[in-house]
Amino acid sequence: MMVRRVLARARIRAAAVLVPGLLASLLMPLSSAQADGSDSLSMESYMRPVNAEPLDLAELQQQPSKLRGLPNEEATQAVLPRETLGQAKTYAPLATEYSARYQPPSRRPLTSRAPAAISLPEPPHTMTTQECVAGLATKTFCIKSRYAVCSGKQFDQVWLRNGSPVGTSHFDVLAIGTIPQNSRTITVTCYFTDFTTAKENGAAWMGIRTKGSVTHSWPSTAAYTQGGVTMPFTRTWSQLLGADTYQHTLTVAAGQGSDTPKTDLIAAPPAWASEPITGGDLFMLPPRWDMAPYLPNAAAGAASWAVLTQLQYSTAAGAPEREVALHIQKAFATPGMTQPPMARKDLPGKGPDPALTRLYWDTKRRDLTRNRSVYNCGKCFGEDYATSAGYARECDEYPMASTYEGAGHSDDDPLAEPGNFSVLPVKKEDNGAGGILLAQFYDKNRVIDGPDDAFWIEITS
Repeated sequence: MMVRRVLARARIRAAAVLVPGLLASLLMPLSSAQADGSDSLSMESYMRPVNAEPLDLAELQQQPSKLRGLPNEEATQAVLPRETLGQAKTYAPLATEYSARYQPPSRRPLTSRAPAAISLPEPPHTMTTQECVAGLATKTFCIKSRYAVCSGKQFDQVWLRNGSPVGTSHFDVLAIGTIPQNSRTITVTCYFTDFTTAKENGAAWMGIRTKGSVTHSWPSTAAYTQGGVTMPFTRTWSQLLGADTYQHTLTVAAGQGSDTPKTDLIAAPPAWASEPITGGDLFMLPPRWDMAPYLPNAAAGAASWAVLTQLQYSTAAGAPEREVALHIQKAFATPGMTQPPMARKDLPGKGPDPALTRLYWDTKRRDLTRNRSVYNCGKCFGEDYATSAGYARECDEYPMASTYEGAGHSDDDPLAEPGNFSVLPVKKEDNGAGGILLAQFYDKNRVIDGPDDAFWIEITS
């Protein structure tokens, strides 16, 4: 018998200061899969979502036309997570839906309301295959944090003799991208899992070739170092059963960014994927590297995944930022009932679009925003708002003064509506706690100044 070349192509890509890296697995016949005979055993491979129902051989034998409705690699196109930020998002189409997400780690109960006791947990830097598979049940990507993301595909092969289905085989490819804390090295771990066969097939001798390359980066002069498994490499189905995990790393040295004095930002849409002979990309993971002087590990910088993330504020009775969270909750739900009055008030940041962007370098704009908020608190709630409730209060503003969307937005953007913000006097302690959590969020998620980054607020109870 003779095994024909397989049509199974899949890719995964990543981005960051941006440097794209490519990992692809190529299904192909090996010489050991050939034999004499007038009949030939051929194979067609189809890429499907992880957790899709396996192909039923009996059903295919009764209705071979069902194969025409399955997506093969020729019909696929590389996509980035819908939440991708910065220049990388212009490199390829974005996914049509937002990624699956895991809730951030819960905060420990406070032992004190002192500032030192108010702590935002470190975002996760790891992801298990179980977490990845669960997230990919209905989505193309799963984002656990800015340091742990994944994507994957299911590969189904139909084996045919003289054009008729005689067997099936199946395996999954997962790509989990992780970044240690304060590290400039991203690691993509590829898992080849869930190998199954039915009836007549040549899966055991099928070769899967993995290769890597970098396709684009911003700036284009940035140099990168690859590590882990040496590319390209080929394994048979049988060999992958015994060693189903392969790691590929990508590191970019500091000092190569597009705006070195301020952020030293480097970005790229590297792709990690499984790729057949005829082509067809799967997905990309977008990393970036920065060396912003206002973020942790400033001397060396670090990598993160260039995706939107969310800051959680809680309205729970014991939450130190409760009054701030209640203010933002009201601003989202009933913006027309907030101060200052505005008929068409529609505040950003209640979801990924439109999101909030960090304002760091322009201190004059931050001061203007803050002063405008305080002025409106006095105008709308009385000049004695800070003491009128019998305890110390401060003017809380949303969007925050540390964002470009704050009260001074309309001064710099002619399309922004004046008055599209909300102010409210809140307890001094709650306002301080909200500020502490925001500052920790910026640091722990490496949120940089300007339009290449963004986040939104999620209110919990």
